[in-house]
Amino acid sequence: MLIQKKLPLVWKAKWIDPELPHEAETRQPASVLRRRFPVEGTENARLFITCHGLYQCSINGHPVGEFVLAPGTGDYHKRLTVQCYDVSSLLCLGKNTLSVTLGDGWYRGSVGIDGLRNYYGSDLALLCQLEVNGEVVLCSDEGWEASQQGPVRENDLQQGECYDARMEEITQWHAVTVRDFGYQNLAPMESVPILEQERFTGTLMTTPNGEQVIDFSQNLAGYTQIRINAKAGQRLTLWHGETLDENGNFTQSNFDPGERNKAGIPQKITYICKDGWNTYKPSFTIFGFRYAKIETEIDLKDAAFTAIAVYSQMPQTGFFQCGNADVNRLFLNSLWSMRSNFCDIPTDCPTRERAGWTGDAGVFAPTAVYLADCYPILRKWLGECRLAQGEDGLVQNIAPVNNKGGMISNLLQGSAGWGDACVLVPWALYEAYGRKEILEENYDMMCRWLGFLEKRAQKTRPHNLFHPYHKYLMDEGFHFGEWCQPDVDNGESMKKTMMLGAPEVATAYYYRSASLMAQIAAVLGKTEDAKRYEEIAGNAKKAYRHFCVKNGEIRSDRQCEYVRPIAFGLLEGDEVQKAADALNRLVVKNGYHLNTGFLSTPDLCRVLSENGHTETAYRLLLQEDCPGWLYAVKKGATTIWETWDGVGADGTVHDSLNHYSYGAITGWLFGGVCGISLKAGTLTIQPQPNRALGFAKARWDSPVGQIESAWSYQDNCLTVDISVPISAQIILPNGEKHRVTEGGYHYEILL
Repeated sequence: MLIQKKLPLVWKAKWIDPELPHEAETRQPASVLRRRFPVEGTENARLFITCHGLYQCSINGHPVGEFVLAPGTGDYHKRLTVQCYDVSSLLCLGKNTLSVTLGDGWYRGSVGIDGLRNYYGSDLALLCQLEVNGEVVLCSDEGWEASQQGPVRENDLQQGECYDARMEEITQWHAVTVRDFGYQNLAPMESVPILEQERFTGTLMTTPNGEQVIDFSQNLAGYTQIRINAKAGQRLTLWHGETLDENGNFTQSNFDPGERNKAGIPQKITYICKDGWNTYKPSFTIFGFRYAKIETEIDLKDAAFTAIAVYSQMPQTGFFQCGNADVNRLFLNSLWSMRSNFCDIPTDCPTRERAGWTGDAGVFAPTAVYLADCYPILRKWLGECRLAQGEDGLVQNIAPVNNKGGMISNLLQGSAGWGDACVLVPWALYEAYGRKEILEENYDMMCRWLGFLEKRAQKTRPHNLFHPYHKYLMDEGFHFGEWCQPDVDNGESMKKTMMLGAPEVATAYYYRSASLMAQIAAVLGKTEDAKRYEEIAGNAKKAYRHFCVKNGEIRSDRQCEYVRPIAFGLLEGDEVQKAADALNRLVVKNGYHLNTGFLSTPDLCRVLSENGHTETAYRLLLQEDCPGWLYAVKKGATTIWETWDGVGADGTVHDSLNHYSYGAITGWLFGGVCGISLKAGTLTIQPQPNRALGFAKARWDSPVGQIESAWSYQDNCLTVDISVPISAQIILPNGEKHRVTEGGYHYEILL
């Protein structure tokens, strides 16, 4: 059992390195360590443990805890978490054996967008201490022995694992080396463990090119468990991929990283059998996959293959169902992409990059809080953002940082909408959970980020110097801008941004972060700060309006340039309705297709439905052509894709097929379609029904209790059923308002 407990006041343990000298670029076997020790009592036994790399631990042959890929990820130079397990039930009076296997993991395995090796160091090392009734009975010291002759012959978080079952009985051991790494970066674990979760039985098939491929029916992040009857020395290789190609054959081409990671990402398991029945699952790797290609000469008649989903412990809290099966699948796809990418921290994809991009978390957090209890994961990740923040206040695009750096990389940081996640994510958590602590923990980071933005805004490109509010116009620095617009070339867009800046996007986010900071400061009782940020926000708004709003109107053919100012509150009076009407016309003209990009797509349907264009919002939701949310569903997707056309009309595949960002539409299913809105303990239910779905019902096991909202059409009557755990305001589709207390409420509206 994993328990929360502070670290011992005095560590009696030392770091021990189990390995013999080796070449840094040679992939190593996992290292096995063991220690035999006696105990006179077994009650109240606590094992404190962490490592450089990943550890898998057992006492007397029984696994310690359920934490997979422990101790998790992060910037190990600055913070390395220590786990505490109750191991009372695993000990026996007299002699005991503690065994630990160490793998490369995030510490020295292939990581990040560059696939770097040895990012934090080339060593593996163990630090542990076992206490029984408060007395230290064992620690990591010279008394251990180690071996590299165990069954895990190669291991890498991205590359995969090679396992030789014939080597499970280890006979060759050597002494360990005591190392002094210090204890300064050690910290107690305050998040939740990564666990094995759902399991999917695979179906074996033969593809058109004659290959044997397993279909697990669900794209996920995890690994494959194998059960097979074989002879010693027989070999089985599994290659894991997300989809089949246009001809129905296995492929990994959609997450090929190209030149930036020359080693590639094979997601490969090589298993060498022992005699008889073999049961195996990896220990130190994780893949993004739905399919696995098998290479073997073994008879697979009685073989069994099971895909095991692996992600952080976060119970599902949001449940949605409606009268459209494709929308129901879309909801599940969003949920599964979240599961696949919330592995200790939120990442962009479980295949190619596995990086904690700030922009992805920023746009998805308001949806994530509906779907699952993700507070601990996002809280931990915000801690990584704090550690990665520059002395000048710059918030990195990725946290923890896991790329090469260098002059060009350092210049491409602090993008608007990405760095602003340091404000957006704490605010989303505060609104959902009502806990001021998340604002207090991150307040210094947010203030420093705003300070960085203030200095950046002081710089102005020459062609904007005559702008009356140019000191608040954000036209300097690197920005991704409205990334991934469906009909815009990203490369060309970046070139334009590098040359001219991205003042519309960046100034809008400058205002957004400053205005939220004014609210955050007020919540925390920091009156003077609130006034200052309110002033900054007001001036940024003036700068934005002077640059983007001409005579009370926005003039653009891009939907995002209407969504953003409406969503952020940058317009005044009847400008909001004019902009919403213009946005509606653009969507209709575009055949009810969106052309918004990464930053504004999450707000598109909400902005339309809140401003009198609910019909258009639903038509966007139900769009089956590309770009549209149901296009991927019709193509058989079981997760959200990175790009709208991840599988083209001709079947060709590209980019990740497991990115949660565009799954943010799910937030509108709760907050718009079923109208559930919780803002720091203030609950409003305002459903926005439409006959296109027939019925819809949502349940949110929220921090204040279970909230339910459902509606359905029957002939000329709309029925609405709502259940709330606290007092709330209910606003019905006909405009009626009801202030209610805890309980269930039924309404019938004649149409």
